[in-house]
Amino acid sequence: MDKTWIPSSAVTRCNFRRLRFLTKVTNDVGRMTRGGRRWALLLIAMCLCLMMFYKLQPCAYDRNTTLMMPRENYMNAADKKVFRYDRYMPLIFIGGVPRSGTTLMRAMLDAHPDVRCGQETRVIPRILQMRQHWVKSPKEVTRLEEAGVTSQVINSAIAAFCLEVIAHHGEPAARLCNKDPLTLKSADYLSELFPEAKFIFMVRDGRATVHSIISRKVTITGFDLTNYRQCMKKWNDAISIMYEKCLSVGKSRCMLVYYEQLVLHPEDWLHRILNFLDLPWNASVLHHEEMINKPGGVSLSKTERSSDQVIKPVNLEALTKWVGQFPEDVIKEMDEIAPMLAKLGYDPNANPPTYGYPDAVVQDNTYKIKQESDKWKEKAEKLLLRTHVENLEKNKKDDDESSDNPANAA
Repeated sequence: MDKTWIPSSAVTRCNFRRLRFLTKVTNDVGRMTRGGRRWALLLIAMCLCLMMFYKLQPCAYDRNTTLMMPRENYMNAADKKVFRYDRYMPLIFIGGVPRSGTTLMRAMLDAHPDVRCGQETRVIPRILQMRQHWVKSPKEVTRLEEAGVTSQVINSAIAAFCLEVIAHHGEPAARLCNKDPLTLKSADYLSELFPEAKFIFMVRDGRATVHSIISRKVTITGFDLTNYRQCMKKWNDAISIMYEKCLSVGKSRCMLVYYEQLVLHPEDWLHRILNFLDLPWNASVLHHEEMINKPGGVSLSKTERSSDQVIKPVNLEALTKWVGQFPEDVIKEMDEIAPMLAKLGYDPNANPPTYGYPDAVVQDNTYKIKQESDKWKEKAEKLLLRTHVENLEKNKKDDDESSDNPANAA
């Protein structure tokens, strides 16, 4: 990394000397004649111009009192646009319990010409979890501080790591976005690392989330995919933590978005979301399915479990698939097993629930998808196969480039 040595106390001493000099000159001017004062004022004006010039230059400083500043970072787009990125840019974080609509949300934002979210990085939640283990152990904290690895050093390192991953795992864009669902458990910490960042907290009926996790065999640490009761308790614990973190960050920076309402009324909710994120309205967010795997559009991965769903326009298919799938004893005790359902506004005793009435366009999309189910199934299979082939070709190209590099020779 390039390092620029910048003085700290030396700069302060330099500025104080300048201020003392100007104060003396001003007092002397008051004792001059009118003609003398005119010339003195011109001299002062020149001095001020010189001061503004010198403000851009470091004063003489003592190398024993210095600071290290990282160089500025830039991304170069294919159209030769240059995007600057740093910790103080307005990043977007999308989070929630997995299978809560986070992929749909990021696909919608990816369709916006100013935004790039991309696929899950998977490494950002892991580095945040690693840091959490460190701070939980007083002995480890003491050892790190003794070694000079203070919380400030760790925070700077983690922020730089996260920023580089977010910036470079996809195409450059004016607004960068990260969708790793479990990062919302660290929303308070991320809000400190990135003071201009905003958070989208996706919330879905826990029963629908758990059924999706189990039926799609989504492995999440601590979730027993053979036990609906245990998974509902785990969902309750996870959503409770995220809810508290979102509250601690504050409404101005963390927006709670209900998956059901986003699906039922996409245009209304996308207007709210873009307004919250300080993004201009663009109708492309209503048609994310038209931007799948297109340049500057929505990149999908065959490893993400929702890829076969987000290739379709917004529809009602997934809202109530969970109804009739839970064991009877779990249904009867649902309010005790998962109290966060009621806290978030869901009726734990409603089977099926009433989430609301959809917009006409959503009803129309759902009808067409049902009528052409074979077509959409074939499209999903082709998309996933093509993505797999593209990944294989990319990996082969990377391997070829690596083998051609003399630095990698034995």
